[in-house]
Amino acid sequence: MKTWVKGIVITGLMLLLGLGCGKDEKSSADKSADVQKALQEGMQKEQKMYEGMQKGAENLEKAMKEQKEKSK
Repeated sequence: MKTWVKGIVITGLMLLLGLGCGKDEKSSADKSADVQKALQEGMQKEQKMYEGMQKGAENLEKAMKEQKEKSK
């Protein structure tokens, strides 16, 4: 092959690799955003579960007080 053809081929390969890396970075950013979203959703679910448990404990305490008052 002639030198200028090799230069064109190498330049083309470098451009393709550069474009491929850009896609990987975008994919990494998308993956990072998806992970962040999943973590936020998980934290929200955990908060709701905690609030539900707290309300359940309050209801149980209230029911026990009422039961205790009825038994007097």
